[in-house]
Amino acid sequence: MNDATGPATRVEDLSPIDPEIQEFLTSMRAGWARFPALESVTPAEARRIAERVREPFRQGGPEMSETRDLSIPTRHGPMRARLYDPGLGAAAPLLIYSHGGGFTLFSIDTHDRLMREYAHAARIKVLGLDYYLSPEHKFPTAIDQIEDTVDWIRTADLGIDPDRVAMGGDSAGGNMTMAVAIRLRNKGKDTALKGLLFNYAGFASDCSDEAEALHGGPGSVMDRAEITYYFRNYTRTAEDMVDPEIYLLKADIRNLPPTFFVIPDRDIICADSFAMVARLRDAGNDVRFEIYRGAIHSFLEAMATSHLARKAIADGAAFLRTILKN
Repeated sequence: MNDATGPATRVEDLSPIDPEIQEFLTSMRAGWARFPALESVTPAEARRIAERVREPFRQGGPEMSETRDLSIPTRHGPMRARLYDPGLGAAAPLLIYSHGGGFTLFSIDTHDRLMREYAHAARIKVLGLDYYLSPEHKFPTAIDQIEDTVDWIRTADLGIDPDRVAMGGDSAGGNMTMAVAIRLRNKGKDTALKGLLFNYAGFASDCSDEAEALHGGPGSVMDRAEITYYFRNYTRTAEDMVDPEIYLLKADIRNLPPTFFVIPDRDIICADSFAMVARLRDAGNDVRFEIYRGAIHSFLEAMATSHLARKAIADGAAFLRTILKN
């Protein structure tokens, strides 16, 4: 495990972007450049663009013994989901996974390969959630749906062991994963989850001048303007921006399950992960993490071509095997 030294604060301290990651970034930016800026189109059109740009990165990867599309009843209506089974039969451990996309974009389709990779590498079933997206469905709708899923799986016919369940997500999905874990603890359901996996998750609703100067701007995978766009979609009021279910660095994070953080050091929101690791440790939690030097936000999507992405998936899978006793 790396030492939590914190994010770089000067340009001269930045790791060079890994060459394989740079190829991925160049390819992804070229894909986005074929379309109008997300902020200039409707959310529905932005999602269609995002699905097309991400389509090449979901191809290939391990085959599943069974992949089953499901409908999960939630307090806000039925939610589409997908269960990945690498061939485990009954009483299997489970990862509930929430995709990223700024609460606004992406789906279980864009993250299909990533979830198959976790199922294969960790020898677990994975349940991917198509939670309702903003701005049509604002905070806390998606958090409610993820929480409802944790209750639903205990009686659903999924062929899982309900006492061996972990939860995870990337970016915005990681934000909501933490919010749900805190809710469960507050309701006395702290044994419902055995662990939490955070892939370049965001735990704040702002972006510092320093982070923008170091990691944002033209050619970056994400900048402050895009972060602002996402939170404008997600929140109902200015008060929501500092609600501890969104600005999780302000939340009470005592007595949470074991956690594993994937932290790319060239990510504009990597400071969130460093800060959360420190807070969790100070609160006495079991915290594990790895820093991937030269990696960027969303770098796991480069799994077909990047050794760093493959290592991060393997590291997350090893954590899941350990905490799920698989």
